[in-house]
Amino acid sequence: MEGLHQLEIVILLLGVVLALTTIAQKIVVPYPILLVIGGLILSLIPGVPTVTLNPDLVFLVFLPPILWAAAYFTSWREFRRNLRPISLLAIGLVVVTSGAVAVVARWLLPGMGWAEAIALGAIVSPPDAVSATAIGKRLRIPRRVVTILEGESLVNDATALVVYRMAVGVAVGGSFAPGQGLLTFVFAASVGVAIGIAVSIATRWALCATHDSFTEIAITLLAPYVAWVLGEQLHASAVLACVAGGLHLRQHFSAVVSPITRIQGRAVWDVLVFVLNGFIFILIGLELRALSQAIPPGGLGPVLMTGIVVSLAAIVVRLGWVPLAALIPRWLSASLRARDPLPAWPNIFLIGWTGMRGIVTLAAALALPVATAAGTPLPFRAEIILISFTVILVTLVLQGLSLTPLIRALHLEEDRGFEQEEMLAREHAASMALTRLDTLAGESWSVGEQVERLRDHYGRRMQRFGGNGHVDPECSLESAEAFRRLRHETLTAERMALIGMRNDGTISDEVLHRLEHELDIEAVRLGIGERRVHA
Repeated sequence: MEGLHQLEIVILLLGVVLALTTIAQKIVVPYPILLVIGGLILSLIPGVPTVTLNPDLVFLVFLPPILWAAAYFTSWREFRRNLRPISLLAIGLVVVTSGAVAVVARWLLPGMGWAEAIALGAIVSPPDAVSATAIGKRLRIPRRVVTILEGESLVNDATALVVYRMAVGVAVGGSFAPGQGLLTFVFAASVGVAIGIAVSIATRWALCATHDSFTEIAITLLAPYVAWVLGEQLHASAVLACVAGGLHLRQHFSAVVSPITRIQGRAVWDVLVFVLNGFIFILIGLELRALSQAIPPGGLGPVLMTGIVVSLAAIVVRLGWVPLAALIPRWLSASLRARDPLPAWPNIFLIGWTGMRGIVTLAAALALPVATAAGTPLPFRAEIILISFTVILVTLVLQGLSLTPLIRALHLEEDRGFEQEEMLAREHAASMALTRLDTLAGESWSVGEQVERLRDHYGRRMQRFGGNGHVDPECSLESAEAFRRLRHETLTAERMALIGMRNDGTISDEVLHRLEHELDIEAVRLGIGERRVHA
């Protein structure tokens, strides 16, 4: 019956998630914010069961697919182009924030040791990939800003977790060696990336070996968990393993699965990530009761005030670091100034302000050991967890709710680069399809009338640089099959042309995703959705 009771709670929470998400769309509020507030209100209602999250469950169940999906939909071209600002935020800012928060925590909590304070700083330093993706993409933010925020949130967890593990090791009775810490970071990062790429290659091989769309989708769902478990077993960065795997698989996914697999897989992944995001954010709010019960009587108020001050410190440090990270490299390098002019100040301020914390902060806090090596309780464990929760709440609500009016007030320049890339890609894909059509026109299985109809279809597309011309097959089975074979060849030519443009950096992954989805829908409509590139 206990299992049934837990199932009822899960069903109830899912209903609440769906209701709050619908309300968030109605009132134009990013849904993670409303879910956290909703969970917080639920936790205060008498009779609602106390929810206690298992950190291992959070890390293993929630993080791998969310990180993998976020990396999969991140443009590798844009990530590579913005590697410098991403690195300055994901490594430099995490270290600086960890130190600044540690100083503030020791000032506000007398008796807290440096190890516990630095552990708290590492816990609250990384903005969350889930929060950045879920909030940023729902608002009209310039594409480069979104890329930097997503790239930072994908990589910074590895830096924060390395600092966190070193600090926790000292807190439970170990010693600190800076050289060993640097080696640990390099090992964790390099091996984690290698694991992710290896899992991606194995996933690609497995996808090529099967021809069933449901099996292929299941393989993609399994891959992030394999990468995570291998990363943990080898004491590498499981976060970077998932990030590297998702980025690498995206570069090859288009050529190894059929259109129907891509369409069905996209739907499955969208639902999975939505449900996981919804549950984790509402569980963050529900966790408040369990956290407050761990604080001694009379100590809850001071700890919450400490959490608010720590939140403000983290926000201020980020607002100061981002402009310095933009200015100093350009002051030191004239070639960088010429190659990459200073971004507009509204964009810089927006990056500095957008630093919501989420699932990684909560999971790392809950994963703190209960006791030291000597068997005594870990000092300030309950306070660190509650402060971390407060930082999540303050950054999500304060920064998240202010993003929409802030973006309106900043009057950000509209980014039309992707529209131009899309028009160029449509024209080039249609041109390659016509070239392939000319090659096929003389083959025995082609039908001259069908060739002319397709040539006219692509000619119209070339004239308007895009469109969805509707071409109906002939009624006869032979003519319809000939048309489908021709259409498969031309759609394949379009797809390979788009992949080539993505690979040489002419267009981004986002443009490829959008146009490839149109080609997949066209293939499914014509009944050739199960045919691969090389049918």
